[in-house]
Amino acid sequence: MAMARSRPKVAVLMGSESDLPVVAKCLRTLDQYGLRYDVRVLSAHRSPEQTARFARGAERRGYLVLIAAAGGAAHLAGALAAYSTLPVIGIPIVSSPLLGLDALLSTVQMPPGVPVATVGVGDMGAANAGHLAAVILALGDARLRRRLRDRRRRLARDILKKNRRLSPDAEPFRKRGRMDVKKR
Repeated sequence: MAMARSRPKVAVLMGSESDLPVVAKCLRTLDQYGLRYDVRVLSAHRSPEQTARFARGAERRGYLVLIAAAGGAAHLAGALAAYSTLPVIGIPIVSSPLLGLDALLSTVQMPPGVPVATVGVGDMGAANAGHLAAVILALGDARLRRRLRDRRRRLARDILKKNRRLSPDAEPFRKRGRMDVKKR
């Protein structure tokens, strides 16, 4: 008996195809967690009706998280949040002379009641958008929660291994004599 393929739980939208190199960091992160996703190019300004239609129907189509990457005025995440009650994660993209500050402020400064979870500008933010989507989805998925915990343990183990290479006799959290702390 063939297993039915599950619908993608995450929709990843970008305001322009030129955003794909940054969005690819998010897609790689979603792949690491084994999360299914759809990728679309929609613009809050150049295709507003289609963007609104997509957002209105996203929950009905089985999406649980929406991720939106945009530069410049960066209204894509806000437009999705205006038409959907699903969690929206905004990725500000560097695409103007303001080096992403405009995108960051446009994405993060949402009015009360229409939230957008905003990650950092660019590549690092794109990867974190994938991680945040996994955290949100893990609320209802015990196996995904285990994968998240395992990943965090690996991160901790790796950083402590690097610490030991730099200072082989250092043991984190071991009390090593008296620490003098100057009071201000």
